[in-house]
Amino acid sequence: MKLIIHGGFFSESATNQEMKKAKQEALTMIVELAYQYLKSHTALETVAFATSLLEDNILFNAGLGSQIQSDGKVRLSAAIMDGKTRKFAGVINIEDVENPIHVAVDLLSYEDSVLSGTGAMAFAREKGYPYYNPVTPQRQEEYELKLNQKSNIGTVGCVALDANGNLAAATSTGGKGFEIPSRVSDSATVAGNFANAAAGISCTGVGEDIVSIALAASIVTRVTDGATLKGACDKSFAELKTIDGFAGVIGLTAEGEIYHTDSHPYMVWASFDGSLQVFN
Repeated sequence: MKLIIHGGFFSESATNQEMKKAKQEALTMIVELAYQYLKSHTALETVAFATSLLEDNILFNAGLGSQIQSDGKVRLSAAIMDGKTRKFAGVINIEDVENPIHVAVDLLSYEDSVLSGTGAMAFAREKGYPYYNPVTPQRQEEYELKLNQKSNIGTVGCVALDANGNLAAATSTGGKGFEIPSRVSDSATVAGNFANAAAGISCTGVGEDIVSIALAASIVTRVTDGATLKGACDKSFAELKTIDGFAGVIGLTAEGEIYHTDSHPYMVWASFDGSLQVFN
């Protein structure tokens, strides 16, 4: 059993030691809770659980405390994929829900498994999800000043390998902030979140760059074709470099290879496979 999570990028790691420590502590707590959960649950259940904890933590840009788009609204995207069944589900630009990853989980049992905008919100209400406002006073102030908040940037995600050897990946984001309303990023697509029986990947970074090279899907495909996870990541990141792309990934293989990498440090991450590792 193995587990790795990420909390996006952290641009002030060199100067804001207090924020760095807070993120290390948060990721440590979440990855340890998720690993304990993994002991008695599937990889699919665990990635949803871990991602919901990341969404609930104000330090990260997903769920509570997400970035505000240029029209003053928060729109959230999240996706989940079961490596065993190859089923993918997600929500794109959903509003006024607490945990978009939970809505994505509900969609796994539907043929129409990726919903956007008002349709995604209507589905959530039908499923009993109450109104929830993810805007924090800090985010509101940033919006009013038209400034990006620099220490809470990036997507969150989780990849897990369970006791039965099954993989799953989940990713959730609050966007990049001040974007054109309803802009679609990579997080609820197979470019940003992908898993099969061989490997699972969750991405963070600039969504348009990640989509341009189908990052998550390309890495998983290379592993499926026989590459190591590191080798697959190296090859895909070489392609990313040709467009001067900005991205980070976390991943796991069915053989237990665990890996993380980024094009522009500093991605925040934590893993647990019997011993804890956290970014430093």
